[in-house]
Amino acid sequence: MEELEDWQLDFEWLQIRHYIKDTLGSPKLPDFQGILFLLGVQELGQLKEEFTKEEKQDLMHIAVCHLLSEDGYYEFEGFDDAGWPHFKQLGQPPYKGVEAQERFLKIKIIKYFKEQQDYTPSTTYYNPN
Repeated sequence: MEELEDWQLDFEWLQIRHYIKDTLGSPKLPDFQGILFLLGVQELGQLKEEFTKEEKQDLMHIAVCHLLSEDGYYEFEGFDDAGWPHFKQLGQPPYKGVEAQERFLKIKIIKYFKEQQDYTPSTTYYNPN
């Protein structure tokens, strides 16, 4: 896993949040769970007007499984009849505790966006007007 210093992680995470905000035309920055939800929707490949609470949780789980699959912690098994992806857990990620898990996943999310062809980090963070 790529290791980032705290300041670098904070900076790159803020770039991701601004990129998503700007791309979606949202008035506010997305939080960690919101970003996992959006990644899950992207990996699902299906967009609908509204998802149930359970579907939203499933979408965040899809995002986590996808992010962790590149390191071999999960393996894609296939799609169910509704077109939802399913993963099999192969190993336990190396983090202990909620904070370490969030840090680990933020690094994975940053890497995910850097690998996207249309990702350009936002350089506008403060607009006093």
